[in-house]
Amino acid sequence: MRRPPPSDLPDPDGLLMVDKPGGMTSHDVVDAVRRRFRFRKVGHGGTLDPMATGLLVLLIGRGTKVSDRVMGADKTYEGAMRLGVETDTEDADGRVTAERDPAGVTEAALRAAMETRRGDQMQTPPMVSAIKKEGVPLYKLARRGQTVPREPRLIHVYDFSLLGFDPPRAVFRLRCTKGTYVRTLCADIGRELGCGAFLESLRRSASGSFQVGDARPLDAILQGTREDLAASLLPLTVLLPAV
Repeated sequence: MRRPPPSDLPDPDGLLMVDKPGGMTSHDVVDAVRRRFRFRKVGHGGTLDPMATGLLVLLIGRGTKVSDRVMGADKTYEGAMRLGVETDTEDADGRVTAERDPAGVTEAALRAAMETRRGDQMQTPPMVSAIKKEGVPLYKLARRGQTVPREPRLIHVYDFSLLGFDPPRAVFRLRCTKGTYVRTLCADIGRELGCGAFLESLRRSASGSFQVGDARPLDAILQGTREDLAASLLPLTVLLPAV
């Protein structure tokens, strides 16, 4: 499908808080807003996997010039992991590769495994990710059945709290630095506990100082006018340091 030509009107400048629905990539959301309002420049401030919902900060007009500042912010998530099952993507969108009985996992053992993930650590990105190897996204290589070496990356987990445990499902809250793969944290915990695990659901509740409570559902945004959208943008000055 050809992209509609840009509007003759100049793009507004600012940050758009979107409550991303599940089943869409972050690029899908960007493309939907660009097409609907015929903007020239639209980007986003931090990828969410297709299954994930919640806060996605879109960058409109000159907002695309500050993408690094938005992407670099710490992130907060609420989610659930399912014990006893492993998938090839480490989340609910993948193919089941192993199943084990998680009945022996206690709440105390799970809390201890989560606690050890706090602080600085090196994390190897999963094969099903948008990181590129010689210009090709890893997920495309994974679809071809290829596995390639990946460089571990430094991440920091500020908080990894168990909110509820109804075996085999565990609900959690996570606050971490950018680039943290939550599904990999869950898969690693499953391996440590000896039963396997995958990320069942994930919702981003905050990115830096921006909160999902201030975001609007994508459908509502797309049903509005260009003027409605422009009025809802946060100015770029919100990223200036307080003085």
